[in-house]
Amino acid sequence: MKQEKYPHARIGILGGTGLYQIDGLNNIQEIKLETPFGLPSDSYIIGELKGIKVAFLSRHGRGHRLLPAEVNYRANIFGFKLLGVEKIISVNSVGSLKEEIRPRDIVLADQFIDRTRRQNTFFGQGLVAHIGLAQPVCPALSRYVYEVA
Repeated sequence: MKQEKYPHARIGILGGTGLYQIDGLNNIQEIKLETPFGLPSDSYIIGELKGIKVAFLSRHGRGHRLLPAEVNYRANIFGFKLLGVEKIISVNSVGSLKEEIRPRDIVLADQFIDRTRRQNTFFGQGLVAHIGLAQPVCPALSRYVYEVA
């Protein structure tokens, strides 16, 4: 992988089903990049949203061309890292184990169950690390999103 100088963004937004672009972005740049894990789902769109530099990526690609099983999640996340992103807001369409959470409800999750059986680490090949998932979601970012929503 060739090292390149990419523009930096503070916040990453990973758009799921139904969120394919961010309205209100200014000073837009489209960045196509490659990662050690392959190609991300699409080009990253970098711009300013209310004065904050953000990077947006459509999880399923523009036109919703990738099935969930085809999304290269590690490349998507690594691409955000190459862009200097420190926090990612991920928008998803998912199910719930609670009957009181109905379709179209908006929920800020603090836990999740991963039943994909995909490789879910960036480590290996001599790099050994253990990452706890007791608190997989940043509580400060969740609080902020809740307060501004």
